[in-house]
Amino acid sequence: VVGEAAILPNLSLLDPACGSGAFLVAAMKTLIDIYAGVLGRIPFLNDRALTDWKAKIEREHPSVNYYIKKQIITNNLYGVDIMEEATEIAKLRLFLTLMASAEKVSQLEPLPNIDFNLMPGNSLVGLLRVNDEQFANYDLFNKNYSQLVQEKAAAVRAYKNSATFTKDLQQLRDSIQKQRETAIDTLNTISLYEWAKLGIKYEEATWDERKGKTGKAKKRTLKKSDIEALTPFHWSFEFDEIMVQRGGFDAIITNPPWEVFKPNAKEFFMEHSELISKKNMTIKDFEKAQKELMKDAAIQRAWLDYLSDFPHVSQYFRSSPQYLNQIAYVNGRKAGSDTNLYKLFTEQCYNLLKPGGYCGIIIPSGIYSDLGTKQIRKMLFEKTKVQQLVSLANEKFIFDNVHHAFKFCLLSFEKGGETQDFKATFRINPREAVGTDALDSFLHNPDTFVEITTDFIERQSPESLSVMEIRGEVDFTITDKILQFPPLGEELSGTWNFSLTREFDMTMDSHLFKVQDGPGMRPLFEGKMMNHFIIKPEEGRYVINESEGRKAVLGRDSLDTGQLLNYQKYRVGLRAIASSTNARTILATTLPSHVFCGNSLLVSSSELTGAETLLITSLLDSVLVDYYARQIVSANINMFYVYNLPVPRLQAGDPWFSELVERAARLICTTPEFAALWEEVMPTPWTATSGVTDEAGRNRLRAEIDAIVATLYGLTTEEFTYILTTFPLVADAQKAATLEEFNKLTDLSRDWDSGLTAIEKTIGKYRRS
Repeated sequence: VVGEAAILPNLSLLDPACGSGAFLVAAMKTLIDIYAGVLGRIPFLNDRALTDWKAKIEREHPSVNYYIKKQIITNNLYGVDIMEEATEIAKLRLFLTLMASAEKVSQLEPLPNIDFNLMPGNSLVGLLRVNDEQFANYDLFNKNYSQLVQEKAAAVRAYKNSATFTKDLQQLRDSIQKQRETAIDTLNTISLYEWAKLGIKYEEATWDERKGKTGKAKKRTLKKSDIEALTPFHWSFEFDEIMVQRGGFDAIITNPPWEVFKPNAKEFFMEHSELISKKNMTIKDFEKAQKELMKDAAIQRAWLDYLSDFPHVSQYFRSSPQYLNQIAYVNGRKAGSDTNLYKLFTEQCYNLLKPGGYCGIIIPSGIYSDLGTKQIRKMLFEKTKVQQLVSLANEKFIFDNVHHAFKFCLLSFEKGGETQDFKATFRINPREAVGTDALDSFLHNPDTFVEITTDFIERQSPESLSVMEIRGEVDFTITDKILQFPPLGEELSGTWNFSLTREFDMTMDSHLFKVQDGPGMRPLFEGKMMNHFIIKPEEGRYVINESEGRKAVLGRDSLDTGQLLNYQKYRVGLRAIASSTNARTILATTLPSHVFCGNSLLVSSSELTGAETLLITSLLDSVLVDYYARQIVSANINMFYVYNLPVPRLQAGDPWFSELVERAARLICTTPEFAALWEEVMPTPWTATSGVTDEAGRNRLRAEIDAIVATLYGLTTEEFTYILTTFPLVADAQKAATLEEFNKLTDLSRDWDSGLTAIEKTIGKYRRS
């Protein structure tokens, strides 16, 4: 508290996306509790310096509470936000909290001067470090950068510590502001040079009048005005004492934006048309409305300007040395992902911390599971000590304007060292969701957490380092049993292999989609048209001319000789839009032949027999495989996740192969388009009654499949019961039926094992005699 080595007065707490200052107010309250603890202990410590310090405060200030709050706001709290009005609101919020501590007017003192604590600017774009030589190369007056920064820092200290706001103080603030503007002009020039060195160009969107859509962007050299338009925040200059002299901030607490950094056509055009605001409008309706709006020259210009704001900044985020961990490589290939602002803020927080500094950040759960965040996880595991990971679904609306099923996490880490293990908890299902009223006690209950080691993560997901949503020891045991089988995407000899593809993009290929059926047209299947062992062709919106579809599938350079293409076969289809908070995460079925598929469906592209196609469908639709998948999937299913599902490669003649194929056939082959598939795998011709259509019969078949799969993986009754009761995968009646079937199989297996034991004993007896 006092002396040259005082900790509390020099503690620096930052929110780089401070908004209206909620986190800064919370930090202030925490520091007040610490100060209160110190003040309460002083009478018992018998320390002269502390006693004198306390006496001085009480003597010189009418309210100790007000004084301590003012010191915290002045010396400890820092915030940056891209919206200037947000920083003004944050200041006001801190002032109101400060004034509320005064019980009477006589206790009020002048408000703190924090114009240079909470500042507007782009936290993600700006210089972290600058040296004298760099600055001198671009400053017209060849000023000494270190001296300039020191002078500015001294002026800011004088401004912050002034007791009253006078005319002289206003002049001091204005002079600091003028000095900042001059320095920032040079710093923006340095930024321009740094961007140019990275090969970044400005890409100006254009309009092709002939085609009636955006044309090829015009590339040009970046200008300083392009950099200035981004309002960079130059950390090394604005907070030099913290960033350079102290090596960074002591702690960062933040809830950064969760948006993807890319143009959003619907959001943009919603401002100009009520039609666009409809949530479920079709692609065709949206394209029609957009085309009409673009006839307005002002809207067209605004749209082109909007599009031009993104490419050069995206290039910077992907190529800057400041952001080395934004691009992930999985299996030696770049994992395609959007530029997520939360990923950038996570890495920037690491950059802004001093060694040994702490960060607490609220971000989407994709940080621990998505492929695109693999490199961020690698950075966290290798260069920080991850302390705690709390994953919550928004089922009880902790965040008002966020979808109830959206998952977010509270991540905390210390900069430096490496992670061996960390505490984690996952509450993502509706019935176990945590609300704001119970959040504090939940986070401080040690029984809430499990310990996850990085060794387990590397064994369970060596390529992606995804963190499974483990709840307790039983999850570790079940996971070990599941991991005995090879990943579905691993190439094996002597058995079938599995690969996936996407066929048509719902946006890029929309010109092929028709709404009028007729001769030569084939249906376009979408993810919403299927479920477990079910297709719903009546929900289809589009058809595609088969000859045009074949040309698109073959590609521009391939000749159509009537060869058999993938769309003409029976295929496994998986819904790509999914979530671990849904009732089920993996939704698979066998698709009819001669249908095309949109990108909301992942479809098998490997050479498979009909029996193998049905087998894979039954395995993917099982409760056990879904249990594993939902612990590694965040928002959507992609090929990588499917390829990494540990699945037994059963073949004809193996135990349970024919049983699974037969049950899948009865669930899927309920209509004539599956007659050929039925007759390939079953001994009798297909009839209208071959497949099972009544709900009770279908439920029993699903229960039998789930029981067989659990038996294949070697689960105990207790482990399988845990899966069925912990996760909202199936209805209660279905759970009972599934457990009944599983117990039958377990009893049969036990009888068989005991029978073998008796036979072995008898053989041994005769051998001995």
